Amino acid sequence: MIAEYGTPLFAYSKAAMIHALSAYERAFKGRRARIHYAMKANSSLGVLRVFAQRGCGFDIVSGGELARVLAAGGKAEHVIFSGVGKTRTEIIAALEAGICCFNAESEAELDVLNEVALECKKVAPISLRVNPNVDAKTHPYISTGLKDNKFGIAHERALETYKRAATLKGLKIKGIDCHIGSQIIEISPYEDAVSLVLDLVDDIEKAGIHIEHLDFGGGLGIDYAGETPPAADALWANLFALLDARGYSDRTIFVEPGRSLIGNAGVCLTKIEYLKTGDHKNFCIVDAAMNDLPRPAMYEAFHAIVPLQTHSEQTAYTSNVLYDVVGPVCESGDWLGKDRSLNVSVGDGLAILSAGAYCMSMSSNYNSRGRAAEVLIDQNSTTLIRRRETIQDLIRQET
Repeated sequence: MIAEYGTPLFAYSKAAMIHALSAYERAFKGRRARIHYAMKANSSLGVLRVFAQRGCGFDIVSGGELARVLAAGGKAEHVIFSGVGKTRTEIIAALEAGICCFNAESEAELDVLNEVALECKKVAPISLRVNPNVDAKTHPYISTGLKDNKFGIAHERALETYKRAATLKGLKIKGIDCHIGSQIIEISPYEDAVSLVLDLVDDIEKAGIHIEHLDFGGGLGIDYAGETPPAADALWANLFALLDARGYSDRTIFVEPGRSLIGNAGVCLTKIEYLKTGDHKNFCIVDAAMNDLPRPAMYEAFHAIVPLQTHSEQTAYTSNVLYDVVGPVCESGDWLGKDRSLNVSVGDGLAILSAGAYCMSMSSNYNSRGRAAEVLIDQNSTTLIRRRETIQDLIRQET
């Protein structure tokens, strides 16, 4: 594969994507529920098409993501628009496309949604994203459900905000939304959030406002370094038990998984350019970098790194050496893995695992580096779903 497509290269397994999705499908069998893939995790058209063909809806956070959904064959009426900073242009595009719902994240946003909808002679379907102040027990950069986070409307303000939204002529209240974070590996934060949301729904409906759907977001974690998150079907067996006990089994349920559908389905393949030894540190310098795979630099995130070669002539190779695996970008933060025990040589390939989510979608052209190619593996066939960027691609828009 490296010989054909070069490196750095992202490769995704369709079978692994479908396997992850199947756990949610099993959980929701016989229920009024819909899965919306949170495409910020990986927005490549080839990936989106797999989920669209499987019948998924999509969770978007920009007008560009809406355009990608439509280009990949997704249905606008199965799109949920989240995010704290929707622009008027994006709102107009979403209204004209006929999306399912806007997840409104502030009282100020409600005013803008109402104003734009009235100007367009449309009614904007909305839910309010409620911030329940639940600790997801994850990295602070990817926690979204605490009071200090920028997301959502404070739980204490939610009831009054719903009452106000009900008076705005350009809005139609459809549901309630709650998303507490990402890479969550325990059930208890979800249980806490569901209980708080249902308490709030009780109060909202007592005020005469009907809630059609309950949206509990995504955030389920994956195995990066031996984590043991619950399977999606096990998680939802617990949560449905809570919903049933509270009398909400008749409501439509929305979920918005991202990382748990694509994260473990992808790898980043890279080639060793240099091995640099020192008194205190040894460096394995590869051709992938922080612009390709930014999670370690951003979050000090861990990705397992595996050599691709197995060598019969061990004498040509050293014994295992402790390396920092680093890229060529001119930043000390450009590292992909620290203190990794590797038996490798220059020219070998490495696979950086669990690279399907928040890698290519957050990649950049820093240091004027073209973004990597991407391939989709389906059984015995491999399809190029994004060609490697060239320098001509990078400078085309400039004068």
